Amino acid sequence: MTTLDVLDATGKKTGSVDLPASLFDVQTNVPLIHQVVTAQLAAARQGTHKAKGRGEVSGSGSKPFKQKGTGRARQGSLRMPQHRGGGIVHGPVPRSYAQRTPKKMIAAALLGVISDRARGERIHIVEGFGTNGGVPSTKVAVELLANLNGGHGVTRKVLIVLERGDDKAEKSVRNLHDLHVLYVDQLNAYDVVVSDDIIFTKAAYDTFVESKTAKVSATTKEAGE
Repeated sequence: MTTLDVLDATGKKTGSVDLPASLFDVQTNVPLIHQVVTAQLAAARQGTHKAKGRGEVSGSGSKPFKQKGTGRARQGSLRMPQHRGGGIVHGPVPRSYAQRTPKKMIAAALLGVISDRARGERIHIVEGFGTNGGVPSTKVAVELLANLNGGHGVTRKVLIVLERGDDKAEKSVRNLHDLHVLYVDQLNAYDVVVSDDIIFTKAAYDTFVESKTAKVSATTKEAGE
């Protein structure tokens, strides 16, 4: 079990938390993460593409010229695909790109990529974000980000994980560039993969550990039975 410091807005240590090995030191299965991320991106596709076939394009259904005597190949309609403005052969039609991904695979992929960030010392925990006298403050949030990593700041792409209902923190960081904000119940493998640093608020971290520990315990119990 690894210990991680909890920092305040000035970057000073105010406490520490334990990172359970069952959540933050599991094996990183790269093929599994790739499969889950690919499925997530596929499910995000709208699938509303549509091309008109021969029976859907506008145009006369009569023959463009007589059957014989012209020396040309016989044609039955201007709506045929070889004509300009004709229908498309085997064109795209609306469809769903969603892939079936078991919940256990999704959970394992998330823990695997979270563990990778933990081993790379890319997970940070802060008391809270950007309030100046109880009022949301982006300036205070920027100062907090600059004080992380011993004053060296964080890398370019940052994922911030908040507790539901933490509106002040959300308002303080939502306009910052190259920074993505999620609530703890929205945390997923894709957003962790594309982020360099992950910053939890203390409340969000506690919620994440509590929910995942319960699920891991239930899974272990089922496997034992």
